[in-house]
Amino acid sequence: MSESIKKIAVIGSGPAGCTAAIYAARGGAEVDLYLGSQPGGQLTTTTIIENFPGFIDGIDGSELMQNMQKQAERFGTKIIQGDVIDILIDKSGSNPVFGVKTIAETKEYDAVIISSGARAKYLGLPNEEKLVGNGVHTCATCDGFFYRKKVIAVVGGGDTAMEEANHLTHFAEKLYLIHRRDTFRASDIMKKRVLENPKVEVIYNSVVDEIIGDEVLDKLVLKNTLTGEKSDLKVDGLFIAIGHIPNTDFAKNKLDMDEVGYLRPTHGQMTSVDGIFTCGDVDDTHYRQAITAAGEGCKAAMDTLKWLDGVK
Repeated sequence: MSESIKKIAVIGSGPAGCTAAIYAARGGAEVDLYLGSQPGGQLTTTTIIENFPGFIDGIDGSELMQNMQKQAERFGTKIIQGDVIDILIDKSGSNPVFGVKTIAETKEYDAVIISSGARAKYLGLPNEEKLVGNGVHTCATCDGFFYRKKVIAVVGGGDTAMEEANHLTHFAEKLYLIHRRDTFRASDIMKKRVLENPKVEVIYNSVVDEIIGDEVLDKLVLKNTLTGEKSDLKVDGLFIAIGHIPNTDFAKNKLDMDEVGYLRPTHGQMTSVDGIFTCGDVDDTHYRQAITAAGEGCKAAMDTLKWLDGVK
């Protein structure tokens, strides 16, 4: 980068954000990493991660994210607590200036990388949060391996639920697919693949009413949506597949998003506003893996540094 040191804000501290901070800081920029309301992102709700390259025996999700943050700090990244509530875009000068606003303050930057991620939708049951990572999950690719030859339940009725269920049948001895109605929203090809699998039993017109377990999941209490009748279902794991919500409220009406709120990169990792870049689950509706998020974080940082060299 030319002349003075450029300032970059990285919003979100999951694998994408930490990787972006590492690359941007190592590339010579002054980087602030905004932790957000869930420092470390969704990986902090996962126990052992076995598919992140370089860790032969796996690594605890929280430990991995702590290590990534420390690595970013090693190159000079400054950590800022709290949530970003707004982005201010000033194009009045020769070069754009971006204000990143929290409850405490507003700071100005030469470029912004948004890596605020997406949060899984949960059922909202009392015991649910307590058992996340200990029988309750939202990512089959991340955690399905731990349920070899075990009994699993999947909740949902769309393509996401079908994808999760299909993946989990490679491990499970038995899989219950729980759906609140008697028809699915999923595409025909996705339904066919799951419903014809001999391991799968569909429980129609039912919802999970209770999640039972102290330290780990023990069983589910199901409620029939037509009769109100309740029944117990003994399972080893519950995978909730009712969708995700991108964390983009602070950028609404300022950046191009799809109907759900996922950011839409235009070229490379650039958003619809030059100088604001995106990476990770905040724009990824398909893969949602730690390694793909980290890869996008690298790309976003490199794109940002190149853009700054060209315009600043």
